[in-house]
Amino acid sequence: MNTLVLGLGNTLLGDEGVGVHIVEDLRRQYADLNNVSFLDGGTLSFTLASYIEDTDNLIIIDAAQLNRSYGAISLYEGEEMDKFVSSNRNKSVHEVNVTDILALAHLTDKLPVRRALIGIQPQIINWSDSLSDAVVQAVPKVCNMTFKLISRWQHDSKQSLASAEQ
Repeated sequence: MNTLVLGLGNTLLGDEGVGVHIVEDLRRQYADLNNVSFLDGGTLSFTLASYIEDTDNLIIIDAAQLNRSYGAISLYEGEEMDKFVSSNRNKSVHEVNVTDILALAHLTDKLPVRRALIGIQPQIINWSDSLSDAVVQAVPKVCNMTFKLISRWQHDSKQSLASAEQ
C-alpha cells in the first residue's frame, strides 16, 4: 500500500501556501518512510489526477476556511473528507478542483482506499512568501498528525494482510 501526501497552495499568498510548506517539511523529516511519497501540488490542476489515481492512500494538506481560530487544524478522513470537500466548496481555494479530481477518481474506480484532508485555518491570504505566526505554530502539529496517520494506515494494512494470509 502506497501513500501520497499532497501539499496544496500558492506560496506567494501567505498562509494559502501552508500545504506546500508542510509537505516540504515532511519530505525532509520523513524521507526514508517506505511506500510514502510527498508531492508539492501547488495550486491544484487536473495534472494531479494521475498521481491520486495511482495511490492507495491519500493525504491532502491545505489551507481551509474552517471558521475557527487562526492556525486551527481539522482532520477529515474517508467519507467525512468527501462530505467536507463536496458540501463546503467555499472552505478552500482549491476545493472545486479537489472535488472534481476526486469525482474523476471515483468515476474511474480509482479513488484511494484511504483518504484524508488536513485543513489549517489561514490568517493572512495576501501577497507574501511567509506564513503568519499562528499558522507557523500549526506546522509541527500538522507534521506530527500526518506522521501518525501514515503510521496508523501502515499498521492497519499490515494487520489486514496478516488476516488475509491466515
